Amino acid sequence: MTLTLTVSDEVRALAPGFTHVAIEAYGLANGPSTEASSALLDEAARRLAARLDGRAPHEDPHLAAWREVYTAFGSKPSRTRNSAEALAKRALTEAGLPRINLLVDLYNAISVAHLIPVGGEDIDRVQGGMRLVRATGEEDFVTVAGGAEVIEHPDAGEVVWRDEAGVTCRRWNWRQGPRTRLTEETVSGIFLLETLAPMPVPKAQAAAAELAELLEKFSPGARVEVHTPVTAATPA
Repeated sequence: MTLTLTVSDEVRALAPGFTHVAIEAYGLANGPSTEASSALLDEAARRLAARLDGRAPHEDPHLAAWREVYTAFGSKPSRTRNSAEALAKRALTEAGLPRINLLVDLYNAISVAHLIPVGGEDIDRVQGGMRLVRATGEEDFVTVAGGAEVIEHPDAGEVVWRDEAGVTCRRWNWRQGPRTRLTEETVSGIFLLETLAPMPVPKAQAAAAELAELLEKFSPGARVEVHTPVTAATPA
């Protein structure tokens, strides 16, 4: 893997059922949302509704497990939802899922259809490797508020993804910072699918394979590699 991903021992201890599957992709062609990517989001919402069969997203066993982990590191899961639950709630509303850009639409569709938190980072904007750690509370998280750039700091003990420059995503997979997000100029990306027990690892692999197929379809000629799943019991 060109970009190293490391999970700290503290996070492994917090969530022994954690698994992540990474997809590296080079030669991507991003741009505004299209009719095709919009159709994928609509189809994902239909798949979600069939999967839940009238239940609320947080009643799904996988999303319930994420709520337990969020509570374990001091977050309030009903206020700061993991990314999959937040998207699922939007998918079930009349407004539906947001259209961001082509690449984000693709991974959001997979997240909603499979109820798996999925994130995407621009490899060219990441400084050094990425680490999943429990924050000290002193790290910088650069975000935007009121149209202006502001610096926040995570809570001590909060689980965050970070690189050498600072936090790239707060509360595990709750809020991504703008510095490393996928833009219409992105050509190289790392996509991360994150699961907890009770979701079987093969289901995470199936979702990753589906996303990889979409990346290849929408970026003909791209080099896409799905990496072996990494569990909390194995090295990252």
